[in-house]
Amino acid sequence: MLSKIFIQNFALIDSLEITLNEGLQVITGETGAGKSIILGALRLILGERADVKSIQNSESKSIVEAEFTLAENFKIFFEENDLDFEIQTVIRREILPSGKSRAFVNDAPVTLELLKIVAAKLIDIHSQFETSNLFDEVYQFSIIDGLSKNKVTILKYQKDFSHYKKLQKELENYKKELSEGNKERDYELFLLAELSEANLDDFHLEDVQNQLSKQENAETIVDNLSQIFEKIDREEVGILDSLLEVKTKFSKVASLSHEFTSLYQRFEENFVEFKDLLFELQNEAEHMEANPESLFDLNEKMNKINSLFLKHHVNSVEELREVRNRIAEKQGNFEHLENFITTTEKKIEEVAIRLEKMATDLATNRKKSVPVFIKKTEELLQRLGLEKAKIDVELTEQETFNNFGKEHVQLLFQANSGFPLRPIQSAISGGERSRVMLSIKKLMAENAELPTLILDEIDTGVSGKVAEEMGNVMKEMSGNLQLIVITHLAQVAAKGNDNYKVIKREVSGKTQSTIISLTKEEKLQEIAQLLSGSKITDAAVSQAKELMK
Repeated sequence: MLSKIFIQNFALIDSLEITLNEGLQVITGETGAGKSIILGALRLILGERADVKSIQNSESKSIVEAEFTLAENFKIFFEENDLDFEIQTVIRREILPSGKSRAFVNDAPVTLELLKIVAAKLIDIHSQFETSNLFDEVYQFSIIDGLSKNKVTILKYQKDFSHYKKLQKELENYKKELSEGNKERDYELFLLAELSEANLDDFHLEDVQNQLSKQENAETIVDNLSQIFEKIDREEVGILDSLLEVKTKFSKVASLSHEFTSLYQRFEENFVEFKDLLFELQNEAEHMEANPESLFDLNEKMNKINSLFLKHHVNSVEELREVRNRIAEKQGNFEHLENFITTTEKKIEEVAIRLEKMATDLATNRKKSVPVFIKKTEELLQRLGLEKAKIDVELTEQETFNNFGKEHVQLLFQANSGFPLRPIQSAISGGERSRVMLSIKKLMAENAELPTLILDEIDTGVSGKVAEEMGNVMKEMSGNLQLIVITHLAQVAAKGNDNYKVIKREVSGKTQSTIISLTKEEKLQEIAQLLSGSKITDAAVSQAKELMK
């Protein structure tokens, strides 16, 4: 229930505060008094666009607050949206002089999108020209499902349907990724096989390069070693014989003078090292020979590695290993994708079974409720002066799931007898829309938990008996929800549990709009004025008393 409205520095309103109650709350006031201004301020609470031009004093911010008295069952909704729940919940909207706006729920800042979600649960503003949602399939389903007692099932269905669409999107992405990958997969598998054959983990480039150089220069190496050995082992003038002679003489010198002992030891150590070196050279020379097969294998290895360097635009074996590992990982991902596709298809099938069962239940319940909807709506339309009006509901089955099951809905209407029913958007006139919408709102109020409903001059263009019945219908509706009505009809105003009047007055030379609560006597005078105009007659007062009875 909307329990309090506070507006400050908005258009012609300097400061306004009004407390509202349960039941039928009626607001009246002369044309131009400021009723639309109050309604415009409340639309800010619904998240509509803020206009800096609405600020009365451009040096201060504009504030609109709406306080709601909530039932405990709203607590779950608030927790789901990460909001603090309060029995007395306050929604506030501020427009700053800069043009920026801010929104708050219980003093916690919220996004405009979240504000819209919260406010839509709490308040519904319906103006005389706002009947286009009557033509919307979503709204039409909400009407029929309210009568069908489908609330629990439709919520569960829509939760599963949302999951179903998400799974379908995931499956589509997986298949797309696999399809795109398959175009390159064969080539990448070839590259992976090529890199694997190169045995990169055991390939050492420097070793292979050294072995290749050794094989390519085997004859030169053997020839030079042979010349070395010839120099060392030549008879009488060979290096080894000469060194042996030097060693003998050096030993004799060292035995005669200890000053040469350390030098001799160094010579002897180097002589032994020289003989070892000579032995190893001889050993290498014995095994050294040109091997055409080995040379071919080494050349083939180097050619393959160099080819891979060029193909993959790298300069080292380590980089080739990284390329190989990356391709191998990608191929592994393809296998995972195939598993994801299989798993997701199974999940979709499981959800589809549940959706099929719920869609059938929804359709069955709707079919049962259609005759009830037709009977009650036509009875209300007759009360509101549309005695010949006919209405029907066309439910069409479809193959695929949608947000409401496996059906489409279309309201059909005809105001005059003898003519075929047609889709309501093409069959209804401007004068009929308000009465049809009021009838449907009445049915919804009886069968669904509606938020506070504000009807803005929905009774425009009617009078007499129809106006009286409109008032009766609104009074009946207010037994199921808080109904706030802005009206010019005395017949409606007389039915109010509480009455308010929007007035315009001059304060310090400046025109301002405000709203006041009417006493019983003030209510009588207001109704009489609605009946007779600016000059209230005794007859109007008498008629007003009768209406109030």
